[in-house]
Amino acid sequence: MEKPPQIAVLGGGIFVRTQYIPKLAEISDLFVLKAIWSRSQESANSTVELARKVFPYVECKWGEEGLEEIINDSSITGVAVVLAGQFQVEMSLRLLKAGKHVLQEKPAASSISEAETALSHYNSICASIPGQPIWAVAENYRFEPSLVECKKLMEEIGDMMSVQVIVEGSMNSSNPYFSSSWRRNFTGGFILDMGVHFIAGLRMLVGCEIVSVSAITSHVDTMLPPPDNISSIFQLENGCSGVFVMVVSARAPKIFWRIVGLKGTLQLERGNKDGSHGYLVSFYGADGQCKTSFYPFSGVTEELKAFIHDISQATLKKGSNHEAETRLSFVEGARDVAVLDAMLESGMRQGALVQVKKF
Repeated sequence: MEKPPQIAVLGGGIFVRTQYIPKLAEISDLFVLKAIWSRSQESANSTVELARKVFPYVECKWGEEGLEEIINDSSITGVAVVLAGQFQVEMSLRLLKAGKHVLQEKPAASSISEAETALSHYNSICASIPGQPIWAVAENYRFEPSLVECKKLMEEIGDMMSVQVIVEGSMNSSNPYFSSSWRRNFTGGFILDMGVHFIAGLRMLVGCEIVSVSAITSHVDTMLPPPDNISSIFQLENGCSGVFVMVVSARAPKIFWRIVGLKGTLQLERGNKDGSHGYLVSFYGADGQCKTSFYPFSGVTEELKAFIHDISQATLKKGSNHEAETRLSFVEGARDVAVLDAMLESGMRQGALVQVKKF
């Protein structure tokens, strides 16, 4: 039996503490958590202290010296990069160059230009290293059971006539991410960081790319970085059009996708059932009947399982290229960013029609 892969986690922020460590704990039989790194010793120590309740032997690393130790440790095959958005791409490329497989948190990049440059560098790395290192982007919505099941039902609604994506978020002072400094100094702010989830869900459901957008953006809540509101119309490759509306902070949060077809309508709406948060899938058929199913969130666990499976397979097939899970690919993440980048550009140009960059 093959040894489980050894991985490291870079980052000691909210998401590592509240999501990565608990979700990795659920699947701890699949891998060995070798190290956790953070920029400061204080952050690294407090994160490791939390992790050691489940991973008693995890090593604590910090600063440049600690990072070099992880890079030079040949026993570590995979690294999760969960840092401020501005630094993730540079860090990921540094690790990939050292031959590590990387799972980078979304968004894939802060702009189209960063994504294009990054892909060019990655392709050069892959050309020079046998058994290409995997660059995965952690977009949990592509793994959420609600979206996976909803995607299967798309065939039953017939030809698409209309698509709506409405996101009324809850990014206020009670939200732990509200004070996050990097999201406030990030191009596109919360719209880009939060929005990629909903664009990923949209692209997954409709099964084709968004070709052009026209958007109006505004900045109303001065407690948030601009813009904090976006209203966009978009055109799909298949000719269908739709609307994407996002409000970063609303008093009564609501999130849903609604797709109307010739034979039926599908709706996916955020909610909770028996204390579990997730999405309610509603299918309205030609007979007028509505069928509903609720699916709790589990996408983060599922994407981590997929990445660990990929690096295990890649290690087994060393020297030949393993076909990695496409839902995790950097290109998929870049396509999500490209849509929002186009919407933000259109907003700056007072609603001008903008073609979405193809990746």
